[in-house]
Amino acid sequence: MVWNDVHEEPGPPMVGRHTERAAIGRLLDAVRDGLGAVLVLTGEAGIGKTRLLDHAAQRAAELRVIRLTPVETETSLGFGALHQLLRPFLNRTDRLPGPQRAALDAALGLVSGPPADRYLVGLATLTLLSDAAAEQPLLLLVDDAQWLDRESAEALAFTARRLHADSLGVIVALRNGPEGNGLFEALSVHHVTGLPETEAKALLSFATRRVDTAVAEQIVAGTGGNPLALLELTDALAAEQLAGVAPLPDPLPVSRLLEGHFRRLVHAMPPETTTLLLLLATVPAGDTATVWRAAGRLGLSARAVQPAIAAGVLGRDTPAAFRHPLIRSTLYAGASAEERRRAHAALAAACDPVRDADRRAWHRAEAAEGVDDAVADDLEAASERARARGGYSQQALFLSRAAAFTKAPDTRAERLLDAAQAHLMSGDPLAAQTALDLASADIRGPVLGARELRIRATAQMFRIAVADVPAMLMAAVTRLGPREPGLSWELLCEALHAALVAHDSVQGTSSAEVAAAAIAARQHIADASSLDGRDLLMEALARRVADGYECGAPALHTALDGLLRGCTIGVARSPFAVMLSMACDDLWEVQAGRDLTDRLAAADRDTGALYALSITLLVQARYDLLDGRFRQAEVRYAEFDDIAADTGFPGGGDINRLHLFALTGQEAELRSAVGRAAEMRSMGHGVLQLLAQHALTVFELGHGRYEQALKHARTVFEKDSPACGNLVLTQLVEACVRTGDRAGASEAVARLEERAPLAATPWALASLALGLALTADGDDAEKFYQESLDLLDQSPLALEQARARLLFGEWLRRCKRRSDARTQLRAAYESFDAFGALPYAERARLELLATGATARRRSEETRFDLTPRERQVASMAAAGLTNTEIATRLFVTASTVEFHLSRVFRKLGITSRKRIPHAIGEPGPATEA
Repeated sequence: MVWNDVHEEPGPPMVGRHTERAAIGRLLDAVRDGLGAVLVLTGEAGIGKTRLLDHAAQRAAELRVIRLTPVETETSLGFGALHQLLRPFLNRTDRLPGPQRAALDAALGLVSGPPADRYLVGLATLTLLSDAAAEQPLLLLVDDAQWLDRESAEALAFTARRLHADSLGVIVALRNGPEGNGLFEALSVHHVTGLPETEAKALLSFATRRVDTAVAEQIVAGTGGNPLALLELTDALAAEQLAGVAPLPDPLPVSRLLEGHFRRLVHAMPPETTTLLLLLATVPAGDTATVWRAAGRLGLSARAVQPAIAAGVLGRDTPAAFRHPLIRSTLYAGASAEERRRAHAALAAACDPVRDADRRAWHRAEAAEGVDDAVADDLEAASERARARGGYSQQALFLSRAAAFTKAPDTRAERLLDAAQAHLMSGDPLAAQTALDLASADIRGPVLGARELRIRATAQMFRIAVADVPAMLMAAVTRLGPREPGLSWELLCEALHAALVAHDSVQGTSSAEVAAAAIAARQHIADASSLDGRDLLMEALARRVADGYECGAPALHTALDGLLRGCTIGVARSPFAVMLSMACDDLWEVQAGRDLTDRLAAADRDTGALYALSITLLVQARYDLLDGRFRQAEVRYAEFDDIAADTGFPGGGDINRLHLFALTGQEAELRSAVGRAAEMRSMGHGVLQLLAQHALTVFELGHGRYEQALKHARTVFEKDSPACGNLVLTQLVEACVRTGDRAGASEAVARLEERAPLAATPWALASLALGLALTADGDDAEKFYQESLDLLDQSPLALEQARARLLFGEWLRRCKRRSDARTQLRAAYESFDAFGALPYAERARLELLATGATARRRSEETRFDLTPRERQVASMAAAGLTNTEIATRLFVTASTVEFHLSRVFRKLGITSRKRIPHAIGEPGPATEA
């Protein structure tokens, strides 16, 4: 790694590459202007990526340049590359917010503590580099990024995706194909191809040996213009071939010729030189101290490096660096197994057993043959250190290697199961599946068998395949028997969560069976104090599913009351947000839902738990819709999409916006999202299909298409999921009444009469009153409409209140009470129009016109020109948060927040933060955002 200047080795000048040089120039200009920029260069080995990085470094004279070149043999050492990259800045970590500093220190092994959240590490990396760039613009150059360890790659990719106004540029070079790194695919990628014929011939003119013109054309065509191949093949081919006397191989096997050429270069050197080169190829660039200690153990002298420098294998200015990364990989791959083992053994002996214990364990493993429990124990100890740093992919690699050296089958199985679990923690379900398959032959006994099934079920959930998960977890509980009541309860909570998500898509069991098993398991837990808020809520949901609403509703109230009083939620927050939403919806409980999800979101932001936060954002967005805050809902959806792009989590995009599309009348987008929901149902997400049917109900009612609305609402009613079974009831009543289905309306009202008093929340009782109003006549109807409106005033349900006013106004107009109708219809119209609920606004407008009144559509206000991110920043600033606090919550840098605020000020025509609340129509700092 080079920390300031890059010294290019003597050689031919760069030829061509005008497009790439222009892209690099634009990136550097952006960095000089105070912005963040990223460029990913991909291409085959030898295509010129390293040379382009050299060019970038030379053009960045006034920037601070940090260069990192990882090596293949170090990909197992989690956060190792990140540690090298950040080493010049570690004296600045005291400037990081507390959670970020703790996460980064733990990841780099600087302190002991709980495992670091990898996304919080990414945010710490971004904050640290941005802080340094504020003093002097910074350029990061990462070569051979395909060899980055996964944790370092995640942190760098996270940083690159979040750049905005940070005076920080990142250029990443990596190979094409399976060796590449998919984490960088979503960035600004430029594929570097071979030189055009004219430029390739110009480069050949700088070759050290003369090449016949016709042969030059053959070489250019055969190499595809690969610059390294063009120059190196002139040394690799025989003089007769270059002169055109002897034929060239057809086709030119470029890779094989290059590798053979480099191999011959190395093998022509003295044995002590080739051994030293192999040591250099096996450690990170710049770790010369370890290399020379290992060389001393092998009896090598410093003079051994000279032949490699003379032959151009190593650089003259940087004698410990290979002239080209391909030489390093070719040298290591071309060494015999015995030569590699000997090199690794020497390096293991050279590593400090305390400061460099992980690298020592890895080298020992690479030097070993066959079963070796001592090596396996060292690797397992290294895996524990990796876990403590939050390096889960590194932990999995160490454990998999440990299993390969383990003699006892049960210990081998345990290590492979641990590896599978670590793979899941790192977000790699396919690797987890491989580890599980390797473990299966050695698994004996109920506990290991149950654990295998649990991990397989979790891997299925990672792949969004839910249908079989409840049955798998039920089978795991059956294997356990009565041995582990606490574990059985955990498994059944997970099974119930999956069953509620799958709904009628469950395979091999049913939601009712899972719920009954969960209730039975709960009875076997003697110490109730060991249960947290999540446990209590899951037990309540189990009673709701197994025993019906009459038993379930009181249990749900008790669980929610406990959570509101501060009962701990526990660690499984991501599924908990979904379950919390279902419980609240089943009780028509909006205020508790808002309060608890706000609490969850704050905790997730503080800890950097992005997956948990993404789920919570979707729940918060739905509460925003209910309160008519459609633009705030879109802000949350946009943040979810950002997180999904940053992390690779599935589930982003339009499918989350079903109800937003329905309410705003975006039919094409709604139909597309409904189609996606149908596809997801085939993977076991039955509840998503019900939510889609509910959204279609809302859409059709807005357009007055009551027959279609009735069809969709009836489906939701019959399935009766806690997610939306109760929320559809007043909509079903409306559709039934408008289509003359009195029996259907009575059935829906009967369910309201049964459940609303048990729920006893303002929304529940308002829904009952509205259902009764829709089916009543005369004075009774008016009384029930007014009762519904009075109750809705008690909750943040502006959308529901506007709908109740619309229905009340329609009834009043039919009763020939035009003046009273206008009052309700105008209030409904103005609300719907302000929300952006266009179909409902139009429905209210037409009703208003029928009373003889007029209604004009209001123009959009300036504040709605803000982008979702600008709106989010403005909202947080309005609540009194500082730039640093906003940056921490949004996982960006303070300079990016400042950039967004400057645009907010310009768009809103204000110059002070104090004016933001009024400009965007939100409360100021005295009210919590």
